[in-house]
Amino acid sequence: MSDVFPGSLTDGHNERQLALQSLFRTLEDNSEGTVIVDEQCKIVWINARYADRFGFKDPARAIGKAVEEVIPQSQLREVLRTGQPILLDLMEAPDRTLVVTRLPLKDPQGKLIGAIGFALFDEIQSLAPLVAKFSSLQKELAVAHESLAQARRAKYSFGHFIGECDAVQELKRQALRAAQRDAPILLLGETGTGKEVLAHAIHAASPRAHKPLVTLNMAAIPETLLEAELFGASAGAYTGADKKGRIGKFQLAHGGTLFLDEIGDMPPALQVKLLRVLQDKEFEALGSNQIQRSDVRIIAATSAPLARLIAEGQFRADLFYRLNVLTIELPPLRARLADLTLLAESMMNKLAASGLGQHRLAPSAIALLTQYSWPGNVRELHNILERALMLSDRATLEADDLAPLLYPGTQPSHSSAKTHAESMQAFEQQLISDAIKNCKGHIPTAARQLGLARATLYKKIAGFKPDE
Repeated sequence: MSDVFPGSLTDGHNERQLALQSLFRTLEDNSEGTVIVDEQCKIVWINARYADRFGFKDPARAIGKAVEEVIPQSQLREVLRTGQPILLDLMEAPDRTLVVTRLPLKDPQGKLIGAIGFALFDEIQSLAPLVAKFSSLQKELAVAHESLAQARRAKYSFGHFIGECDAVQELKRQALRAAQRDAPILLLGETGTGKEVLAHAIHAASPRAHKPLVTLNMAAIPETLLEAELFGASAGAYTGADKKGRIGKFQLAHGGTLFLDEIGDMPPALQVKLLRVLQDKEFEALGSNQIQRSDVRIIAATSAPLARLIAEGQFRADLFYRLNVLTIELPPLRARLADLTLLAESMMNKLAASGLGQHRLAPSAIALLTQYSWPGNVRELHNILERALMLSDRATLEADDLAPLLYPGTQPSHSSAKTHAESMQAFEQQLISDAIKNCKGHIPTAARQLGLARATLYKKIAGFKPDE
């Protein structure tokens, strides 16, 4: 084979060498093309059929050229880089797709001295079943990747954070400004105020929007599994661990945003590890000594009183200062009742789209909602409206549709029309009295909160029973 393998490729005349020569000739005779490159990935031999396919009528003109200059899609350089064969692959040629095998070439001492590629079939149809399966698997993989990418994109934008009051406008201004920076963000607020929606909106408006958004709720994962969930785990790191290891949220969120919800519930031992990530931009998986670099923007959120937890030694002050670079406090619903009607109407429309039918809120229902304290905030409002729509047959929800849900056990008696009417009158009187008290006796303000004309409110006040 001295006419094929130059220089050191021809050393040795044992049986193994003869077998290799025989194998080469068999493959070369029965393949579409063969090419051999040296350790610099320059062509030292190519057969005439293969050269002609890529525009070289004279194979000698291809000798000495980098393989990519002749075969643009060649992966022989990868074989030289890794020293590993690529046994079966598809490669695009000018007029068809070829099935190729690529092998490293080594001297008797095992030194890599080149690589050889065979285009095994001149008609890909002979591999039609294999190609069809390969194509199908590629499509399924693409769909799976797209589905996974979709699941890790922001679900909400600033448009989903409903509200027009001054507090919400200032909140959005701060959040939009914070989105353009890469420092950690700490979202504070009572449960149900919309911290997750705001975290998604910040990511969607940030330079990292095209990268993953990964969420981890500290309160939802057992403490024994939280470290592996956050940082990943090597194979066999703990009893029951996956044999292939576990990818953590920091790896999944690489290049993007990691939203750590209920950060106040993070165990002290993990607080130390999170602090290291924030300071040094690196971490180690559970059971591994390999340091991994972290390129993740942290958004943390909590409804817990961090100042008290720090004083009690349950939350590290140094971690708080690292997270507290950009802090945004979300107002409770009772502090932005001016947005309640807007919020309720938006929720009613979404619930209607989900199959609960189109409904509206009567002024009495809105007035009742504005008098409630909303300990569960926006999340509780959605729950109340959803339950009311499921229980009521009326197209317009009245105060008596909502009262039993807001104040369980106080539903007016329905034993007779008279007792119902009397109970509703007493309920209305109490509602108006509370509104006037909340407005410090200012009737016009109370009328606006109740959704009543000022004259109507005066008439109702005049009709109150003295004892009530």
